[in-house]
Order: sequence, then structure tokens, then C-alpha cells
Amino acid sequence: MEAIVAVYSDWGIGRDGTQPVVLKVDRAHFRELTAGAAVIVGRRTLGDFPGGKPLKGRDNIVVSRQADLHIEGARVAHSTEEALAMAKDYPRCLVIGGASVYRQFFPYLDTVHITKIDLCPESDSFFPDLDALPDWDGESGDWQEENGVRYCFCTYRKK
Repeated sequence: MEAIVAVYSDWGIGRDGTQPVVLKVDRAHFRELTAGAAVIVGRRTLGDFPGGKPLKGRDNIVVSRQADLHIEGARVAHSTEEALAMAKDYPRCLVIGGASVYRQFFPYLDTVHITKIDLCPESDSFFPDLDALPDWDGESGDWQEENGVRYCFCTYRKK
């Protein structure tokens, strides 16, 4: 299973349920990597999407503890195990957040696509620092810049 996430210099991923710094190139990279795949997303993160609706062109699995929750255009899972069972229906599935969903599915990940953003805005949510974990290897692309903000795309694989 894969995940995709943008992280800041301190491995922060957001504050108050949203990303404080968003790069257009990162959004395009996200769309390209997730197109045609299944995605696993938390209900609160889904609320931060345009219109609070599931992503088009992807099969959305929304993880929520809310009983009797129905979301048009998405499958709802009420546990990690239920979401994992649903994910098996798809050839490719990516976890796309938020922080608690990343934590839930972290033990099942074998590949993580990371956009490193060379800033450190105040975050209250973090992704595990894969550079500090001995069981992960990372490959980094070249540092680039958008509107004065440096970033690079990285792919980490579990050893």
C-alpha cells in the first residue's frame, strides 16, 4: 500500500485541518500519482477538499467512526480493517490523510511519495520522519522552486 503526503522541514503536514502552504506543482503531482487509483481518506480531511466532496477520477474510501454515514461517490469504512478489506478490491490504493489516518495505515505502507517543502510553518499534525527510521530508504529528486518556495519530490520504500 502507498501513501502520498506533503511535509514541511519539520515533517509537519498541516494546522487546524488544512495545509498552511500549498504549491500548485504539488497539487498537480498529487493528481498525477492518484489518478485512476483508490484513495483512503479521513472524513475530516475529505471536508477540506473542494466542496467537501470525494475526489473525481479516483475510488474514494472514507474512514470514519460515524455510524450510518453515507457519502455520495465514496465507500465508507468504519475501521482500519474494513478499509484494508475494501482496498484489496483495487490494483492500487494510496492513503492521502489526514494525520490520524496516516498513523492508522502506516504499518501497512510499503511506499510513500513525499513532497518536501523547505519551509517550517506552525503545524499541529505530523508525518513520521522517514529519514530517521532505519527501515525506510528514500530517493530524492532535485530541489526546485515555485514562487520562492523550494521543494523536491521523494519516494520512500520500506526495506
